[in-house]
Amino acid sequence: MKNTKQSSLLTAKDGTSYLLPFILITSCFALWGFANDITNPMVKAFSKIFRMSVTDGALVQVAFYGGYFAMAFPAAMFIRKYSYKAGILMGLALYIIGAFLFFPAKMTGEYYPFLIAYFVLTCGLSFLETSANPYILSMGSEETATRRLNMAQSFNPMGSLLGMYVAMNFIQARLNPLDTTERAVLSDAEFEAVKAADLSVLITPYLAIGLFIVVMFLLIFFTRMPKNQDQSHRIDFVPTLKRIFSLPRYREGVIAQFFYVGVQIMCWTFIIQYGTRIFMAEGMAEMEAEVLSQKYNIVAMIIFCASRFICTFLLRYLNPGRLLMILALAGAGFTVGVIGLQNIYGLYCLVAVSACMSLMFPTIYGIALKGLGDDAKFGAAGLIMAILGGSILPPLQAMIIDQGTVWGMPAVNLSFVLPLVCFVVVAAYGRRAYKSL
Repeated sequence: MKNTKQSSLLTAKDGTSYLLPFILITSCFALWGFANDITNPMVKAFSKIFRMSVTDGALVQVAFYGGYFAMAFPAAMFIRKYSYKAGILMGLALYIIGAFLFFPAKMTGEYYPFLIAYFVLTCGLSFLETSANPYILSMGSEETATRRLNMAQSFNPMGSLLGMYVAMNFIQARLNPLDTTERAVLSDAEFEAVKAADLSVLITPYLAIGLFIVVMFLLIFFTRMPKNQDQSHRIDFVPTLKRIFSLPRYREGVIAQFFYVGVQIMCWTFIIQYGTRIFMAEGMAEMEAEVLSQKYNIVAMIIFCASRFICTFLLRYLNPGRLLMILALAGAGFTVGVIGLQNIYGLYCLVAVSACMSLMFPTIYGIALKGLGDDAKFGAAGLIMAILGGSILPPLQAMIIDQGTVWGMPAVNLSFVLPLVCFVVVAAYGRRAYKSL
């Protein structure tokens, strides 16, 4: 009874319960988690299928997170003019279109149409995140807003786990077992046949999730939703931006979010390359090493998910900025182990990093948007644009990995200097939020 009452208070405001809308919108968090983490292993998959470098394969992340960046403020303007619900429906519609575009992309047999499909899909995710995050913040009192968003975000890694599982069992494990070296010596006809078969495997889960999102779209379309903070529909774009970016808490939050998303995507994308190097050095075949590395990635996500619930509980007793700083420093410590250790213990450190990242996105989000009121619609867009960190930083890391060896060290190890820098930036924001913001 006590837990039910606490849950009700968490999603209630001015005597009105928002429990059902909270549940429906929270379900969307799992949907973009699925898209994010079925996609991370595709950097390696596309590199093999199209016989490309890691840097070229990382264009998947450029297209994916570029969609977030490009659509964030248009999404905010759309939401301001209409409503949070309209923004969520638009996001789901673009998600569906992007997923279904994988079929014509496969028919062309070329790489770049897949990047277009990813871009359209993530334009939809940008609408979803720009709508859902501030909507959740508004579904209760401001005092419980950060904790409420952390609770909703706890369902994001559940979708991520499903995405990882699907990627491992329905894509990676079903691709042709030829490794990178063997694919390089195929004749043109053999290469095209293997590529066509692999692309058929790759697109199937995306088409399936597209069908599922159609059902979600209809469910939310026919459900009455509250119009929290939807009273004003004026689009004072430039004055609003000047107003919110004049606030240190918000301005620095955007910067911290850029580096946080960068570190998250780098750690979850290149764990495949990191683990594959270790396992192949032990005599394992490339495909087996990749699948085993993805299993470690799934373990990392399970730890991330469990840590999210634990950290949400700890926020009842600790200042959000202080907890953010502690976890960022711990993440930096584990990253030093990832760089310095060239064996399985380095991989263990990389898995442990996920426990430290679990709190960061929603906590930075909640701190940055605190007190913005209706300006939170544009404020949310700035924080979603900061997801561009996931587009810019992974290709930089991929360029280091492509060097093979740097200063006598495996380049994949040294490349994690970039995540280390990101954790230092997040720790600095946490300290600022705790001490003075």
